[in-house]
Amino acid sequence: MRIFGKGFNFSQDGPGNRLVYHLSGCNMRCIWCSNPEGLNTKAGMEYSTEEILNECLRSKPMFFSGGGVTFTGGEATLQFDELLEVLNKLKYNGIHTCIETNGTGEHLTDILKFTDYLIMDFKHYDTNILKKYTNVGNETIRRNFEYICRSKRQLHIRIPLINGFNTQNPANFASYFSKFNTQNVVFEFLPYHEYGKDKWKTEYKVQNGFITDEILENFISTFKQYNLKLITT
Repeated sequence: MRIFGKGFNFSQDGPGNRLVYHLSGCNMRCIWCSNPEGLNTKAGMEYSTEEILNECLRSKPMFFSGGGVTFTGGEATLQFDELLEVLNKLKYNGIHTCIETNGTGEHLTDILKFTDYLIMDFKHYDTNILKKYTNVGNETIRRNFEYICRSKRQLHIRIPLINGFNTQNPANFASYFSKFNTQNVVFEFLPYHEYGKDKWKTEYKVQNGFITDEILENFISTFKQYNLKLITT
């Protein structure tokens, strides 16, 4: 398993205090990416699944407040076989597991039984606009979202809000989500930031990506009108 970053974080990458692994490689090329150093599949260092498991077992005393282990990226599901193996072993050892994903994994649903908490991005309802800014459309993302809704399992949807990209029509997001059974789904808005800007070795292409308080409030009120549950982490 190739990893370009790891460390502990509280509540922002799943519940409680968590050991977070950033897996190398991503199929998206979001122009606002906060971790451009991990886009390449060869970034970081190689670890065996046993090394990861042993580190997680040693870290058990740190998993307080319902914590555990989170795999994020990059895009964690690109290393599917290794991820599946580690998740299986973690569950066998009673460790809470979380995946953060962009939702594009063709086999994402195959790892759900080993995943206690799933965080999934939903960046845009329009596949053509999403592809323009990330090089990937949303067909698989929609398919995974709809499957998870039908299965009635837990899901945490994150929507990054970026001026000039996806902030014009909150009702288009909300009306799509409301077509499905979201009783076990929560939604979170992530206003644009530039924390990863200085990491870019090529041109950083986002201009005026920050959103106003009015835009955020519009999204919040619209989602509430559609009876969609909101959270903040």
